[in-house]
Amino acid sequence: MPTSLVIKNARIVNEGTITEGDLSISSNRIEKVGGVIDGTNEVDANGAWLIPGMIDDQVHFREPGLEHKGSIATESRAAIAGGITSYMEMPNCDPLTINAKNLVDKHRRAAKKSMANYAFYLGATNDNLEDIKSVDIKLACGVKVFMGASTGNMLVDNPDSLEAIFANSPLLIATHCEDTPTIESNQRKAEVQFGENIPISHHPIIRSEDACFISSSLAVDLARRHNARLHVLHLTTEKEMVHFESGPIKNKRVTAEACVHHLYFNQESYEEKGAYIKCNPAIKTPKDQAALIAAIQNDTIDVIATDHAPHTQKEKTGTYTQTAAGLPLVQHALLSLMEHVTDDVFSIEKIVHKTSHAPAELFQVQERGYIREGYWADLAIIDTKQSTIVNEEPIYAKCGWSPFSNTEFRSRITHTFVNGNLVYADGRITSDLCGMPLEYTR
Repeated sequence: MPTSLVIKNARIVNEGTITEGDLSISSNRIEKVGGVIDGTNEVDANGAWLIPGMIDDQVHFREPGLEHKGSIATESRAAIAGGITSYMEMPNCDPLTINAKNLVDKHRRAAKKSMANYAFYLGATNDNLEDIKSVDIKLACGVKVFMGASTGNMLVDNPDSLEAIFANSPLLIATHCEDTPTIESNQRKAEVQFGENIPISHHPIIRSEDACFISSSLAVDLARRHNARLHVLHLTTEKEMVHFESGPIKNKRVTAEACVHHLYFNQESYEEKGAYIKCNPAIKTPKDQAALIAAIQNDTIDVIATDHAPHTQKEKTGTYTQTAAGLPLVQHALLSLMEHVTDDVFSIEKIVHKTSHAPAELFQVQERGYIREGYWADLAIIDTKQSTIVNEEPIYAKCGWSPFSNTEFRSRITHTFVNGNLVYADGRITSDLCGMPLEYTR
């Protein structure tokens, strides 16, 4: 009998190999991979890449409490337009996701309005250790610790609290590593030098290499002393690479992430982009950018994510101290990575590993992240024979802007499938079906 949906004539990228052929989907799952397959409904890939949808392990969708910036509904639409089929969302909203009640509330919201599959972190504070110790490990993807002040007033800076979190967390600990005293000292120096007119190009000097290194050194030391499972988010500096080892995730207790904007932009980009690329930690030097790329190539950095963090255009204007830090990225993240593929910096197999296979393995995500028979059919088609002009495309993020404005990407995401359903095709959302909560093999 013919299967219900067949993707024809694809270059299927999975687990380090490329296979030319068809893929069939039945009952929301991948039924067969490879060969020639007949189906009752067909999508012709025309020789484009067929990849497992990206699992983004770091996004800020702003709900609840900050819906003027974005919401689960709007940002998940932007995600599927970008080939991201699953996401893990951060706790610095209002109210903070720092207890079971607020974690359950986020799941209820997502079940009604998220177009992508979803997971949520439990946030750590200086005084919610009991919430961390009792967290339902099926309900949270990990525990997020802000070891540097950023957005949302969640700084964990009490040494005893940090020791207790690393000693007792039943889940992977994901850290934002910047040392707040160093940042505050650097900012005071900048205010003496520039007054209210601190140039945006000074951001990586205020949010400096040392600020990152001091904090990530502490996180790694805590993890090793307590044998905790640590994942250091959005690395930005060459200096920090000494904390991490190359090799497969299965051999590591301490892992690392890089984000797409730190791979695409560098300090020279501030002249054109200004506050539109202000983020924490800061985009740094070309040398740091090259070190991140090298660390991905040699598997010192394990995962590539977005840290999607939308702000309104008004919030991105004003003086240096007035402008918010964070970028909307999910819609164009994979396209920005494909630029590296086109330039022969990364292979397509490497990108698929870092954006799909690795986060699935790291977080023990059940039956996603790979193109395997019987797995959920979360898929994206990327055509390198077509281009994407950002200014000519709808921006699905609620903020309505992109740091990639005036960019023409040399590839195009033509289709996205979530749980076997075609949800995005030819530049438009094609379904209003909701995604599913991620499940784990824990």
